Amino acid sequence: MRSKSKMIGIAAIAVVVASAWAVSAAQDRFALKVPGGLAFAEFKGYENWQTISVSHSGDVIAVILGNPAMIAAYKEGIPGNGKPFPDGAKMAKVHWEAKKNPAQPGQPIQAGELQDIDLMVKDSKRFPDSGGWGYGAFDYVKNSDSFRPADESDTPPQSHDAKCGAACHTAARQQDFVFTGYPKR
Repeated sequence: MRSKSKMIGIAAIAVVVASAWAVSAAQDRFALKVPGGLAFAEFKGYENWQTISVSHSGDVIAVILGNPAMIAAYKEGIPGNGKPFPDGAKMAKVHWEAKKNPAQPGQPIQAGELQDIDLMVKDSKRFPDSGGWGYGAFDYVKNSDSFRPADESDTPPQSHDAKCGAACHTAARQQDFVFTGYPKR
């Protein structure tokens, strides 16, 4: 009887340890923060946001997602109507290695290994000197199944603050610093 109780106790401990590990691994990315204020935690739930568009550039494919405020703004005609996106609008761009699938008809390009996640939030009070947008780039680290803030060693190099995407997005100033349109569905 004691042997059975010990086994049950050991099994219970194993379940608790495994659960704690899973929780800590799942929370890892949400503990990250870009110096200057942008935290991954501000984008909790991005996996369930609506798709704005997709992109394919070289050996990388991406899906661009928007929170409800971003989607509502697009549906109102922003930025084409000359109005800026509202504070609280958020985007997440998830990049994967572009991988040809030879087993499928037409050998389509599909998502392969996760590369990184780029984040944007419109908050004109926090980020007045970058067009009202705060940025964060987080690289996926396969070996540890975790993320890290992007830095100067990345391609393209990322500054160490929430304005890391501001220079690049200046080219889209006329679209309120947003490159991605909201195509007809």
